[in-house]
Amino acid sequence: MGINLQKGQKIDLTKGGGTGLKKVMVGLGWDEAEQPRQSKGFLSSLFGGDSTPQSIDCDAAAVLCAEDGKMRELVYYGQLKSGNGSVVHQGDNLTGEGDGDDEQIMVDIPNLPSSIHKIVFVVNIYEAASRNQHFGMINNAFIRLVDMDKNTELCRFNLSENYNGMEGMIVGEIYRYNGEWKFNAIGQPVQKASRVQDLIEKI
Repeated sequence: MGINLQKGQKIDLTKGGGTGLKKVMVGLGWDEAEQPRQSKGFLSSLFGGDSTPQSIDCDAAAVLCAEDGKMRELVYYGQLKSGNGSVVHQGDNLTGEGDGDDEQIMVDIPNLPSSIHKIVFVVNIYEAASRNQHFGMINNAFIRLVDMDKNTELCRFNLSENYNGMEGMIVGEIYRYNGEWKFNAIGQPVQKASRVQDLIEKI
């Protein structure tokens, strides 16, 4: 069982309990809260329209940043691998259905380029504004880190605040400090984030 983190808490990954850590799986999960089915209006009934709300499509991404904090690479559903393959997105989940991780990102720590000093993990709701969706419609959101060599969970951060009106989330980051790698549980909501580029501007 890994460590349950609180917002703003940091832990060491590559020393102490994380000695020898190489490959890390970053799992992100969420559940769509049950939404009330709206009654059909006259025109919708007449023409057979469906009032069932659209599924919420959350997209996870990893933003690879240099020491100055500027983005060097973006790994997301449109670009599943970083340039040297040290960060790999396992693919897009369009609905968030099912238990456990909804999207996973693999990080090969020893093979990260020396120019990369932090990897920021973000999640946004695809087309949130046009679909009138937000993170207040999401339950049980979390990020967790797993040591893939030992198949053990290192830590987990459950996002439990009220995120009504928020379209995106800066969830956490793996960062380099004095030659070691650490994890920071961030949990910062972003109001306008229908595109992943909107989140990048907030990092």
